[in-house]
Amino acid sequence: MSRPEVSTVPVERPGARAWLALAVLVIPTLLVSIDNTVLGVALPELSAALSPDASTLLWVVDIYPLVLAGLLVTMGTLGDRIGRRRLLMIGVAGFGVVSLAAGFATSAGQLVAARALLGVFGAMLMPSTLALLRTVFVDRVHRRLALAVWATGFAAGAALGPIVGGLLLEHFWWGSIFVMSVPPMALLLVVAPFLLPESREPSPGRLDLVGVLLSLLAMGPLVLAVKLIGSSGFGPGAAASVLVGAAAAVGFVLHYRRRVRAGLDPLIDLELFARPVLRYSALANATTMFGLTGLLFFAAQYLQLVLGSSPLEAGLLLLPSFLVTIVAGLAAARLARRFALHQLVSVGLALVLAGFAVSLFLQVDSAVLLTTAAVLIGAGIGLSETVTNDAILAAAPPEKAGAASAVSETAYEVGAVFGTAVVGGVLSAVYRDAVVLPGGAPAAAGETLGSAVEAARSLPAGPAGELLASGREAFVAGVDLAVGVAAAIVAVVLVTAGTGLWRAHRAVLAAGASGIPERALQRSGR
Repeated sequence: MSRPEVSTVPVERPGARAWLALAVLVIPTLLVSIDNTVLGVALPELSAALSPDASTLLWVVDIYPLVLAGLLVTMGTLGDRIGRRRLLMIGVAGFGVVSLAAGFATSAGQLVAARALLGVFGAMLMPSTLALLRTVFVDRVHRRLALAVWATGFAAGAALGPIVGGLLLEHFWWGSIFVMSVPPMALLLVVAPFLLPESREPSPGRLDLVGVLLSLLAMGPLVLAVKLIGSSGFGPGAAASVLVGAAAAVGFVLHYRRRVRAGLDPLIDLELFARPVLRYSALANATTMFGLTGLLFFAAQYLQLVLGSSPLEAGLLLLPSFLVTIVAGLAAARLARRFALHQLVSVGLALVLAGFAVSLFLQVDSAVLLTTAAVLIGAGIGLSETVTNDAILAAAPPEKAGAASAVSETAYEVGAVFGTAVVGGVLSAVYRDAVVLPGGAPAAAGETLGSAVEAARSLPAGPAGELLASGREAFVAGVDLAVGVAAAIVAVVLVTAGTGLWRAHRAVLAAGASGIPERALQRSGR
């Protein structure tokens, strides 16, 4: 056991104003995260009300994380320049107004446009909240606790999405899942200016507009490619997206080097990734979100379509994982005083891996096993994310807090996209191959379990029973393979990130023993 931080310098405790500021910073984080998962339970009612075709319905779901992931780096750097509180306020106002418009959309096209704008304003919120948190909590001890609360808000929002959606849909129309964001955003517009300090980079220079364009062309198409591969395999659209994204990524790196040689400020300092603590912490962040969204993708369908739970009941069965995430996140802030970063991250990823391992034993009536898997994954997320977020912020210079925060947030969103795409793609492929359609069943029943359940309602009792039994067995078989693939990915990251952070920890200890300043070690990228 190691003691990574031992200090005899007295630490000034943050006052009530700082903790109220933390509450302000958690609210937009929670709402943006809820928006990532709440839509799933509303899709049946939304489809009945707006009658979108299959392609448009896919865009309703996917456009929000696509835009959000593509803009996070740009918005994080923009906040460093114009002021993080200012960018947060713009994001809060825009998110509230567009949420209202989304709730009263009268066509699927309007809803797609509103979801895209929500992604734009959501991208303003996420890096700003994390960067401002560093400004409010200067000392690392209390910042870890604040980060535990912040990370809990992000992870819990994803888990709370189905619960909140289920509660609202019990009493209101589908648009209420968007309108719910308006009152808290209005409250934030009033209180945030009084509780949050402004912070920005002292000498930001001119905004790198070419870098902004190249980053969008890199992130957006690459994330889209992941979505397309997960839903329909590697086809022409996915190939074109990969080529555009890869070309833009190469162009971004070349453009970055040209600006550095010319003495100009780039959009984001790529030298940040030379710091192994930041690099491996971001990888761990992406993997924990991969685990969470992968779990939620099949868990909601399993509980509702296999076990027959209502949306609210399904959400409540996942509630223990939300509570465990809170406890683990708060515990991580204290454990970080006694254990090194690589130890806590490794244990967190190991818990996520254990959750997927438990999911391998799901049958058509395994609610307890699913709740157990969710609790293990929730514990791993809470334990790992708290310390990795702190490590990412601490590894970057204070003037680059927005850019470092954007790195962390981008890792979250990319991990979330991969979780849905990998687990969803594998599950769907197995389902389509394994399900057996009785005579009279429509072809759509062979695509998804939801379609099979819907088709069974119009079939005679015999064929309906056969279709439901076959569909549920095919779905569970798909879950087995999907979580097996997910577990293998988590295992690889566990070894990679755990080993990388362990080496970084040893390098810091060796530098301290030899008298090499830690800042010089960080700049060297060792």
